[in-house]
Amino acid sequence: MPRALMLHDDAPRARLETLDESQLPERAVRVAIDYSDLNYKDAMAVTGHGKIVREYPLVPGIDFAGTVTDSTDARFAADDRVILTGWGVGERHWGGFAEAMRVDADWLVPCPQPLSTRQAMLFGTAGLTAMLSVMRLKEAGLGPGDGPVVVTGASGGVGSWAVSILAHEGFEVHAITGKPEQNAWLEALGAHAILSRANFESRGRPLESTQWAGAVDTVGGQILANLLAQMNYAGKVAAVGLAGDAALPTTVMPFILRGVSLLGVDSVYIPFDRRRAAWQRIAALPNALLSHMHVEEVGLDDVPDRAHAMLEGRTHGRVLIDPRR
Repeated sequence: MPRALMLHDDAPRARLETLDESQLPERAVRVAIDYSDLNYKDAMAVTGHGKIVREYPLVPGIDFAGTVTDSTDARFAADDRVILTGWGVGERHWGGFAEAMRVDADWLVPCPQPLSTRQAMLFGTAGLTAMLSVMRLKEAGLGPGDGPVVVTGASGGVGSWAVSILAHEGFEVHAITGKPEQNAWLEALGAHAILSRANFESRGRPLESTQWAGAVDTVGGQILANLLAQMNYAGKVAAVGLAGDAALPTTVMPFILRGVSLLGVDSVYIPFDRRRAAWQRIAALPNALLSHMHVEEVGLDDVPDRAHAMLEGRTHGRVLIDPRR
């Protein structure tokens, strides 16, 4: 019988429980979960911040990777290695903070060789979103020779993978962070320069001196508005998060006077073919990128504590969850 971290609408909110197989959702594919990970959205769900979870009880965890043990869908068979990210799993549907879960076949993608399920969760939604951001920028015409690229929230999951992948692709990456103690680590990931978040938090002019050919923004709000004002002519910005603020206090000037493009990047409902292509690109990355990523590995019973730590800014890199630990 699988163990799972279950969320309830009364105290204590998060409880480690042992489930009967009959309690798992009636869905087509049963997966023995090897690893999950802790994302910012997971931390909000586990702690009750925001309105991530609306129906209880619920098993959180928007990501997992593991091995199929049973399937009534012809696309998957026992012993297939699979990855799940997005689709409202861990928000509206039971998710990956468990030893096993039943899910819809439509939500799964094969785990491509030579990627292990553990490596897949070192990337998780964060790495997938970062890769999709890089793909979006390059498809819009951005190249390493166009000029520097800036990444906000660089010490977080999406930001750190964006720094690493962009540097690997040959871009000059400038990393914005509010955690100066992580500067050396960001340089090890490939950052050319480290910039203080404080320099981007005050309201600026509608247009500033041009600095950036491209950007990956994970925070939104005033920081994103300031980046838009600093973009080169025809600069390209991939907007992927709202860790700072969902508002965007900008003007149309960067768009109509400099031809700046603001590119939305979604990792939750992207179609299967693009999702699979992104994972194949991740699998082709050199192992050296993984060796530089900071990883904290925990068990299910550690998740509530690490969720609070993440919301308080006391984590960096990736938090990996081994449900059998």
